[in-house]
Amino acid sequence: MMNRFEGPGSREARIRYLDGDFQVVSPGSFVRCAVTHESIPLDELKYWSVARQEPYLNAEASLRREIEENPGLRSRG
Repeated sequence: MMNRFEGPGSREARIRYLDGDFQVVSPGSFVRCAVTHESIPLDELKYWSVARQEPYLNAEASLRREIEENPGLRSRG
């Protein structure tokens, strides 16, 4: 059984992440989450880091990466 990312023309896009938007540098149908490595369809991409130029599957993955990069955030609260 094929998943929605397999088959002709289905490949990973290269993206430039901007504030509030992104620009497709190399066409494709998805990107991979920098934390979970799961595929994210471009039409479902909502979370990314402009500074790190990487996409995230969801808010949890984004927060996880932020804490990895800034361990001091863990002690806040």
